[in-house]
Amino acid sequence: MFEKLKDMICQYVEIDPEEIEEDSRFSEDLGFNSYDFISMLGDAEDAFAIEIEEAIAVKKKTVGELLAYFEEMAT
Repeated sequence: MFEKLKDMICQYVEIDPEEIEEDSRFSEDLGFNSYDFISMLGDAEDAFAIEIEEAIAVKKKTVGELLAYFEEMAT
């Protein structure tokens, strides 16, 4: 799931997938704006076949936090 999320992140910001770590912060480290982040959440719902609570997901600041949320929603 982490590799798929990294690929998804690279569709929204110009960054090498190898530079994305679980402690990478979406806005500060990866350069996401709020529109791109919300758009990525929509893609993630389709890619991982999960239903994301936007109000919860937007509070996730790092890739690892969001990944843990996605994994929780997938079970």
